[in-house]
Amino acid sequence: MSAQHIIRHLHLLPHPEGGYYRETYRAMSTLATPEEQTRNISTAIYYLLENQDKSHFHRIKSDELWFFHQGQPLEIIVLTDGQPARIVLGSDFAAGAVPQAVIPANTWFAAHLPQGVGYALVSCTVAPDFDFLDFELADRTALTREFPHLADVVTQFT
Repeated sequence: MSAQHIIRHLHLLPHPEGGYYRETYRAMSTLATPEEQTRNISTAIYYLLENQDKSHFHRIKSDELWFFHQGQPLEIIVLTDGQPARIVLGSDFAAGAVPQAVIPANTWFAAHLPQGVGYALVSCTVAPDFDFLDFELADRTALTREFPHLADVVTQFT
């Protein structure tokens, strides 16, 4: 099955951070945030990266869980404690891949296919819900200023 077939079959759309997505779930239940906003408890999406596609550095205000479905391994780069941590989502457990990963709220992260060939289909769940108002795409200059020792990684994913 090709990436284009999956994109058509799952009705995926281009995502502003790169790749393709479609929201598949939005909880009916809500909660009040400390900022006195009403939010849905959770949302879920399909997300697909193909070949050289990248999920550029971004962060959101909620925790996000990533779940591998099929395709090539997907590498998530997470900036924590001033260093890039790398998580490989996939099914080759002997090579160190994991089937799910958690990205803590307010954490800069990006993703790509390390080999740059094929596709990876994953799902992402956000709690409380994903809202584009909480989405911040990294500015290369600002992120390089924050992490000057990671200029190469920042440049690659912004």
